[in-house]
This record gives sequence, C-alpha cells and structure tokens, in this order.
Amino acid sequence: MVLPLAPTPLADAYIPAEHVDKVQEVYPLDVFLCHDCGHVQLLDVIDPEILFRKYIYTSAGSPGLVEHFRAFADDLFNRVNVPEGALMVDIGSNDGTLLRFSRDRRLRVLGVDPAEGIARQATESGIETLPAFFTSKLAADIRAEHGAAAVVTANNVFAHADDLGDVAEGVRRLLAPDGVFVFEVSYVVDLVDNMVFDFFYHEHLCYHSVKSLASFLHLHGMELIDIERVATKGGSFRGTAQLANGPRKEAPAIARLIALEESEGFDKVERYKVFAAEIDRAREAVADLLRPLKSQGKRIAGYGASATATTLIYEFGLGPFLEFIADDNPDRQDLYSPGHHIPTRSPQDIYDQKIEYVVILAWRFAQPIMEKHREFRERGGHFLVPLPVPRIV
Repeated sequence: MVLPLAPTPLADAYIPAEHVDKVQEVYPLDVFLCHDCGHVQLLDVIDPEILFRKYIYTSAGSPGLVEHFRAFADDLFNRVNVPEGALMVDIGSNDGTLLRFSRDRRLRVLGVDPAEGIARQATESGIETLPAFFTSKLAADIRAEHGAAAVVTANNVFAHADDLGDVAEGVRRLLAPDGVFVFEVSYVVDLVDNMVFDFFYHEHLCYHSVKSLASFLHLHGMELIDIERVATKGGSFRGTAQLANGPRKEAPAIARLIALEESEGFDKVERYKVFAAEIDRAREAVADLLRPLKSQGKRIAGYGASATATTLIYEFGLGPFLEFIADDNPDRQDLYSPGHHIPTRSPQDIYDQKIEYVVILAWRFAQPIMEKHREFRERGGHFLVPLPVPRIV
C-alpha cells in the first residue's frame, strides 16, 4: 500500500431528498503498487453491477468531451488507414458519441456498454450498442456475428475492469491481423505530478504507467506501438496497440516515457510516499484556512458536485465546513452528496444565500469558474482553491 486515502461512499452516489435518511456505506480507498511490474491499483473492488448498470453520465452532456471525441476520431483516421466498411467496436461506448463520428466516415460501428438505459438510448438513436460488460466470450460472439474489428477503442474505461486480463484477451480475439486497439487512460505520472489525487475513487481500479501497460499487453499477445499524452482527466495518455508482431513499428515515445517513469521512480514505493506527504501538507493548509473562517461564522459553500469532489471532501475533511455544493449541471442540483448528504444547489444560491467563501472542489477548473463568477468577487466574496497549492482568491 502506497497511498492510504480516507474511506468514502461510492463517489458518484448523489441521492434525492427521499433517501437522505439512509446511511451510505463507506469503502476503503487504499492505493497499492505492484513490486513486480509497477502497476498502481485499488484492491478493494466494488461489484460492477452496482457501479455501472444504472450509470447515468453521458458524453453528450459535456460539450468539451464531445469535441474531444471529434478530435479523437480525426486523429485516429489520420494515423491509421481504416478502409470504408471496416468494423469499429467501442468498449464503454456510453451514448455513442465517438462511434457517431466514426460512422460518418462510413465505418460499421458497434458499441458495448453495461449501462442498460444509456445502451438502449444509443441503439434507438442509430448506434447499435450491446448492454453488456466486455469479456473475452462476448468478443468471440461479436467476431462470429460481425467479423474481426479493424479498430477497437476504450476511452477512460480500461481502468474500470477488475479482470483486466480478460478484457485484454477479448481485444486480442476481436482484432483483425492488422487491426489496432486505441484507448485512453489516466496517466499515473500526471496524477501524481499534478496532485490529482481526487481522481482516485472506486470506479477507477487501475492507474496506468507506460512501463506496466506495455508488459501487461505483451502478456496478452499484443504490443504497445504508440503513446500520446493528452490533458483530459487531470492528465492521461492515448495508447495504440496491435497484435504481437503486427505490421506497424513502435514509436520512440514509448521508450522515452518508460525512461522518464524509471528515472522519477514511478515504479518504486518511495515516490508515492512523497506524494502522500504532499497530500497531508495540502490537507493541513486547507484546514488552517477554513477553521478560522468557520469560527468567525463565515458562510462557506463548495463548487462542483462531481465524483472527484467526494474523494476530496473525505480526504480533506471538508464536510463540516460546507453549507451546500453549487453545480452548473441542473441534473446535479437538489440532490445530496455521497455520505455527508450536503445539499447540491444552483450557483445562483451562492448569491442568494450571501455566501462569503466558496471552496472550488472542481479545482482543476478553478480559473474558468472564477472568471464565470467574477461578480461574486466584486461583491466581496472569496474563492478557496484547495489544490495544487491551497490559496484564497
């Protein structure tokens, strides 16, 4: 164990008022490092049926994510020659946003997503989506019915599977001899360097390095051939893999990033002990800012009712300080936060309730949030940005 974080409820389990009297169970959130391969992961696994069957988050609800997938499709087809009519399968396809862009390029597309409601809606919108978890058996069934896939994609879902080996085996079975597996995962180097510890929560079982992932894919008959770092989710990388001894050459970026990881000790316990100490210092600094404000009777709210906010609230002990959490998404408003049951409200409540200090829980977006609410500061309000360096604005 390299990072003992505070136990939390399921990070995205915001609840309606009628359930507010129910106690939500908390689960360990301890992060472990494998001495053999350097892989970083959680060992406490929540039943995926609980996590994902009733999943409601959709890509289309985030304009930034829609544009990200548009650019992803452009990049994919610029780098990989995919003939018209070839099959593309997206694992964890959500509402089919990426597949829509690919279908526009005259590919046959198929989604796989266990969230039954979202899968049904995607199919009804014209993107056939299987309401299932991706397994090696399902991959064999898809190949038998649809043929081999020229492209298999998995974006921000490759970290979610407890049996990642079976997922990889499924990809191997599904790929055509010259096919590619293209995926995005959070990059543990960026998570640590950028202090994005709140990205650790129970949906995310795996936190990938290039070194550990390259050896993992090799075990399953594939080889990593390219890596591109991307800014999403606090720092990620887009990997491209093919079947072992495939037609494409390995890009120099892979060796370069493995050397970086080794030189900075991301396959060693000591680097994560330093990270844990940095989190402890930030926690104490935020508490030193908030305690005097609370004792003076200042009114304090949070901003950003996300899954990452749950990890941050529990690890930094923010629950007793926050009157409510403001969020821009109407679907998040008038709910209650996981565990602490802090009410979620419209940002307008910051003004109507005469809040004096706003803790930006969605701290990676602190600058646009502060720009959007310039009026709050003009009225004498203050923002507290908890990370990477705690400060009051």
